[in-house]
Amino acid sequence: MGSSEILSERGFRLEIKAITIVMIIIPVISFKELIILICGERKMSYRILLFDLDDTLLDFGANEIDSLNKLFHQYGYTFSDELFRVYDSVNKQLWIDYENGNITLDEVLNSRFSGTLLKLGKTVDGMEWENQYRELLGNGHQLIDGALELCQSLSVSHRLFAITNGITKTQIKRLKHAGLYGFFEDIFDSQSIGFQKPSKEFFDYVMGHIKDFKIREALIIGDSLNTDIKGGLLSGIDNCWINRKSQKYSEKIQSTYTITSLAELYDICDPEQNT
Repeated sequence: MGSSEILSERGFRLEIKAITIVMIIIPVISFKELIILICGERKMSYRILLFDLDDTLLDFGANEIDSLNKLFHQYGYTFSDELFRVYDSVNKQLWIDYENGNITLDEVLNSRFSGTLLKLGKTVDGMEWENQYRELLGNGHQLIDGALELCQSLSVSHRLFAITNGITKTQIKRLKHAGLYGFFEDIFDSQSIGFQKPSKEFFDYVMGHIKDFKIREALIIGDSLNTDIKGGLLSGIDNCWINRKSQKYSEKIQSTYTITSLAELYDICDPEQNT
């Protein structure tokens, strides 16, 4: 057998092996994972960054505890761990109902404190408490570690936008107190839009109101699988899940990227500077 025939036969065998490997792998991995396996991972060039705010850039947990402590003391209650658990349970369920489209934002705000106190056998004016709480919350400026430096750095070469289900006035006030407001080209909130994350309508509005928006250049960044990442999947926008608390992965909601800290975003958003 000549050398050319040997090479031809070897090449044929390699092709057969490659096809066999692909046939075995395809049922257990996604098409995107298969392409990465064959060609290597390609770094995307993201220029439009859509940031969630609470627990992504702003430390809502710390801000919330501080504000609730002041609020309950203001009305003569001792703010204990047990009281927080009651409030947290009521509040979280209301927000879940809102994000699922079952109740309005006004119902959330009017019910969370009246519902909490009702469980303690007390009747209060829910909106009076809400207004006082919102004033205290708006003065909070606690940041997630590295948030200020990240926004300062990325705003030089990227376009930054905020996407939030929070209250318009409160979120703007918090961003200003935290020193982040000036880095954002625009702020999109569910209260103004009339739709909330993760709905496709919310993100359709965002895409339609960003000048020169290109979906391949956009990246959603957030800590919530159910609002930020699911919203990215519904709208076709790449997304990055910040999983600080080592939450369990969801088979139904899979992110484009998963990181555990803001520092890891530099490599995703500026791959050429980190190679």
